[in-house]
Amino acid sequence: MSASVHQQQSDEPVEILLAEDNPGDVRLLREAFEVTGIETTFHVVNTGEAAEDFLKGRGDYEGSSLPDIVLLDLNLPRKDGYDVLETIRDDDRLQYLPVLILTSSSAEEDIQRCYAADANAYLTKPTGMDDFRDVVRAVERFWLKQARLPSVTR
Repeated sequence: MSASVHQQQSDEPVEILLAEDNPGDVRLLREAFEVTGIETTFHVVNTGEAAEDFLKGRGDYEGSSLPDIVLLDLNLPRKDGYDVLETIRDDDRLQYLPVLILTSSSAEEDIQRCYAADANAYLTKPTGMDDFRDVVRAVERFWLKQARLPSVTR
């Protein structure tokens, strides 16, 4: 399905591309999304190159559908999150895809650099499960229920 007010128009799960190389953070995010009540399908990649391959339907990801939203860590191996964000914004088909930076960095220069590259939001990773749930609830409430998203199709 294309990204466009997905949950309000469809009973299909919301598709999330999670670009994250820390298995513990992947587990925490999955668990936090489970309690939101919104059915989600996670596509997890652990390198920047794999994120780009998934979004462009290359290699192992040929024929994959585009996600409704991307949760992107900055500190990915091989290609970092900044490069992935720039690739997304430079691609006419992907440029409107919602990209939420979810990273451990709270450095002002990282925040400014991501917004300058047109990130939709910059979220600092919480440290505990309750805080992860709060972040996920905020993402769910705004991005998956209230925001009107443009269509993105492969």
